[in-house]
Amino acid sequence: MSHLDFDILMISSFGITMKKSHAEGAAKIQDYLEKEKNTPLNIAITGETGSGKSTFVNAFRGIDNIDKRAAPTGCVETTMEVTPYPHPKHPNVTVWDLPGVGTTKFPADKYLENVGFEKFDFFIIISDTRFRENDFYFVRSKIDNDLQAEGKSQREFDAERTLKLIKENCIQGLQNEGVLSPQVFLVSSFELHLYDFHLLHETLERELPAHKRNALLLAMPNINLEIINKKKEALQAKIKYYASVSALIASAPVAGLSFATDVTILAETIRMYQVTFGLDCESLENLARTARVPLNDLKEVMTSPLAAKEISKDLVIKLLCLSAGEAALMAAEEGSRFSPLIGFPLAMTFSFISTYRALSTFLNMLAEDAHRVFTKALGLNTSL
Repeated sequence: MSHLDFDILMISSFGITMKKSHAEGAAKIQDYLEKEKNTPLNIAITGETGSGKSTFVNAFRGIDNIDKRAAPTGCVETTMEVTPYPHPKHPNVTVWDLPGVGTTKFPADKYLENVGFEKFDFFIIISDTRFRENDFYFVRSKIDNDLQAEGKSQREFDAERTLKLIKENCIQGLQNEGVLSPQVFLVSSFELHLYDFHLLHETLERELPAHKRNALLLAMPNINLEIINKKKEALQAKIKYYASVSALIASAPVAGLSFATDVTILAETIRMYQVTFGLDCESLENLARTARVPLNDLKEVMTSPLAAKEISKDLVIKLLCLSAGEAALMAAEEGSRFSPLIGFPLAMTFSFISTYRALSTFLNMLAEDAHRVFTKALGLNTSL
């Protein structure tokens, strides 16, 4: 049995054979999807004064330091209060910029109590030198600055050796303070694709509860091609639920209702795909500035009709009509309603297949464009 056949059979578990329960089934699926979409994730960023906390907060949220929504940055302590910064594209994810450990208002011995430890899902502790006794979980920042300095001061510079020495020094310092098995991640807030940021994500992903993992993944910047692929897999896994809603609505004996609902589902879901892959106009502009690549160069590598476009119902209808396969399925769905006995079950099946196929096609388009844009932004020669 194919995955699609299994997903079609899955509809029956939501009460397809009982007309009275179709609306209830669709509502339950919608509630589930909304709950998944709105699962809160609270990430605390802290460390010592001047370690680059605010810059990291901004980089994680996919915006630069000059953005009006950015956490203020500077060479002195700019964070005086526990300050929430919602993710601009995923409002269920909040990155909290915490005051430095050991400041007057937040002394080390009362720090966790004063910042409200219990409301955060995890802490990321930033340091731009070695870790000391005030630190307790461990991201070493400004690695690019260290490598530049070492490169200028050493006659035979070896970047890998320098990175290894920095990490070993951090681990040794933590072990000297009684931390048994410290995990240290070397990070550049300006270039998250470099060094250990992907390892940090993998560690957090492993340690988070299952229902929080997707929230973290979908809010993550596109730091490598693997992240893009993971996002695609997570989004693909949800398509059966949208298709099931489409099928249940198709059981209603109202002409045109199923098509209108399908277009709404498609438009809203494609907008979410676009934002998740960073292919909306705002995200592309931020990437162009950060990567120092002309915006038009990024747009030129995209081949789908969805990227960098405003996703409207009219655009979705146009694309559906251009696809002979989708047009045939929509016509078959409407035509099947006039068949006695099996008309509505057929309509539901056609609606499920049509929505499933359309979303899968659009998801593939955007994922491939995300690969191309990432590759162009970094000046890579990686093939899809």
